[in-house]
Amino acid sequence: MSATSMSVIPSPSDAPPASGGTGRRLPAVLVAVVVAALFASAWGAKDPTTWLLETVWVMVGLPLAILLRRRFPLSGLLCGLLGVHALVLIVGGHYTYAEVPAGDWVRDWFGLERNPYDRFGHLMQGFVPAILVRELLVRTSPLRGSRWLAPLTVCACLAFSAVFEMLEWAAAVIGGQAADAFLATQGDVWDTQWDMFCALIGATCSMLLLGRLHDRSLTRLPSAAKD
Repeated sequence: MSATSMSVIPSPSDAPPASGGTGRRLPAVLVAVVVAALFASAWGAKDPTTWLLETVWVMVGLPLAILLRRRFPLSGLLCGLLGVHALVLIVGGHYTYAEVPAGDWVRDWFGLERNPYDRFGHLMQGFVPAILVRELLVRTSPLRGSRWLAPLTVCACLAFSAVFEMLEWAAAVIGGQAADAFLATQGDVWDTQWDMFCALIGATCSMLLLGRLHDRSLTRLPSAAKD
């Protein structure tokens, strides 16, 4: 990871004031889209239990972000990424990850042995939370401007991925064969390791590709929100 891209992060006191209506409208639009998609996905979900397990993160995270929007508003980049990630979870919950039609198309086009939507979901599990972790560390810790910011962010995402795999393990123990749709292993004995590896790749790519863009997005936050 490039230390140069991570080393200069504007101080809150150097940031320009937040833009007006556009910045405020984005979260509202994203909330409306995600809530509509969530309700639509519940209708005719292939496996209601899997739908609940996959979308519970949206049901918890969205109200939390709304409740904290004044005390801790999120950057525009993070809001957008969280909205996209929510849609990925919602689609996976509706069809189950092993049977998402778009994944079947990709499998057939490239001659793959399995539906790759699960792999994509775990890439997103690293890519998006990396910006969330980075934002929390930049705004609440002494790591702003440190070359340790990116490595520690990636480590946090990999740790979360490992915890998620433990939750899947618990679901398998409790639910038995009923948890197969949630696990989406598709017969791969190395699925757990692949899931964590995909999250690692996603988090690393996020840091390399979005670090500077995230810094600019942070400067648009109201000054009071960054203190």
